Amino acid sequence: MKISKILIGIDDSKHAEHAAAYGFDIARKFSAAVGLVNIVEPLIMPETSAGVDPLMGSGMINSGIEDLEIIDIQKNQSENIIEHTIKQLAGDLQVTHLTGYGSTADGIIECGKEFGADLIVIGTHSRTGFDRFLMGSVAEHVVRHSEVPVLVVPFSS
Repeated sequence: MKISKILIGIDDSKHAEHAAAYGFDIARKFSAAVGLVNIVEPLIMPETSAGVDPLMGSGMINSGIEDLEIIDIQKNQSENIIEHTIKQLAGDLQVTHLTGYGSTADGIIECGKEFGADLIVIGTHSRTGFDRFLMGSVAEHVVRHSEVPVLVVPFSS
């Protein structure tokens, strides 16, 4: 087995930071290049007629933030997460910065293909029960649909 490229999926959680540390340790052991990816899921704010809030039934206050500004804010936050992780964990490893947009699980899989990863490393939030039913499981989706091995790193507090 040869591991020359490792894709590490991160967000701004302690779960992801813990998994990233594992991924960087494995990369050092195999002298592998690292692809670090953060997926930006678009914030969708439904348009309503006459400015009425569909939940509260009252007029909505316009925040003055346009869709493009929201996208820029999300992109900057993603870049900050990646830069922070590189500064904290990369050391002298070669790191490729990847940002995906859309579904987190599908974005991780696509970035893995784009990067040519031999291994994907992700953390898990350990959701169970109703929360998992509502939110789904990014880790489970990646494991089921990835064409390369996936290391899911659990987080225990």
